[in-house]
Amino acid sequence: MTTIGFLHTGDVHVSTFRRLREELAPGWQDLHIVDESLLADARRAGITAGLAARVDARLHELADRGADIIVCTCSSLGEHAEGRTADLGVPVLRADRPMAEAAVAAGRRIAVVATVDSTLAPTGNLLRDAAARAGQDVELVEVRCPEAFALFEAGELGAYAELIARKAREAAPGVDVIVLAQPSAAPAAALLNDLPIPVLASPRTAVGRAIAEAGPVR
Repeated sequence: MTTIGFLHTGDVHVSTFRRLREELAPGWQDLHIVDESLLADARRAGITAGLAARVDARLHELADRGADIIVCTCSSLGEHAEGRTADLGVPVLRADRPMAEAAVAAGRRIAVVATVDSTLAPTGNLLRDAAARAGQDVELVEVRCPEAFALFEAGELGAYAELIARKAREAAPGVDVIVLAQPSAAPAAALLNDLPIPVLASPRTAVGRAIAEAGPVR
């Protein structure tokens, strides 16, 4: 039986990605590791050598426990994590890559909505890489809403989504597509259905990509 492993930096992501795995690959299994300290340290000092080693240890733990493919759901850590495939012997995906590819296909001017600044550089690098691979030029518009993260940490997820949606709506008139940089922001997309431009979140496309790369659902 195929197993998708997930590395998270928040407990809230376990149920989100488990539901998607159950929906999209009901005969498979999912395995989750949550380490909130990884994001806390990335926010404080970026991806240091020490933090990279700890991320690697968590990825190895998932591989050792039987994951056939691993998804790193933290956008601050994904750039480092997806480069670890060769060392692990197990494919490692960053959850936001399929979203980035869809954003580049949707338009040139892309709003990147982020609740932690440590996400902005890796997400920007990812979008520029996706654009380069597609032979396109993009212009990124950073939409910071750090005040929202305190709501997330307090478990006020409804207010968190509403604040993100408000910031995204303010940016919408000047862009072609909106990217919700963190998986935790995905519920905000449902509050923006009336916008005339795409609003993209990463969880569903991440699980879909993991399934596609791991093999057919049986």
